[in-house]
Amino acid sequence: MRGARLTYRVSEHRLDGDVHPDEVARRLAGSGQVDVLHSTSWRFEAGRIVLTYVALPDPDPHDATDLDPATGIVSGDDPLSPSPAHVERTAVAAHACRHLAFLRHTDPLVAGAALRQPRLWALLDGFRPTVAGALR
Repeated sequence: MRGARLTYRVSEHRLDGDVHPDEVARRLAGSGQVDVLHSTSWRFEAGRIVLTYVALPDPDPHDATDLDPATGIVSGDDPLSPSPAHVERTAVAAHACRHLAFLRHTDPLVAGAALRQPRLWALLDGFRPTVAGALR
């Protein structure tokens, strides 16, 4: 979050051995003021599965990129191939925001986090709550 703009940044790490992805996400989020850590999506990319987590609020907001709530939903061009050929990081971040906006109304833990960070969640309200590709 930067002023009245929602921002995002990307941290990446390969999974090693039997380390659970949640543990890796916790390490990447650090020991800052993270109130919510949630897995929001997965996709196949360059021969590997990529898991996406969101950590709120951002424990290290430096070098973050602004995120526009008008960022659209991406999908494949064929009903039997739902995955798009390429997914921009901005689309992944926007999907995570829509996912959290939905969870705010369905998950008591996320709803509690929203109460603790009202400015941040007011910005998330700008993203139309949706489940993965179900609503357009």
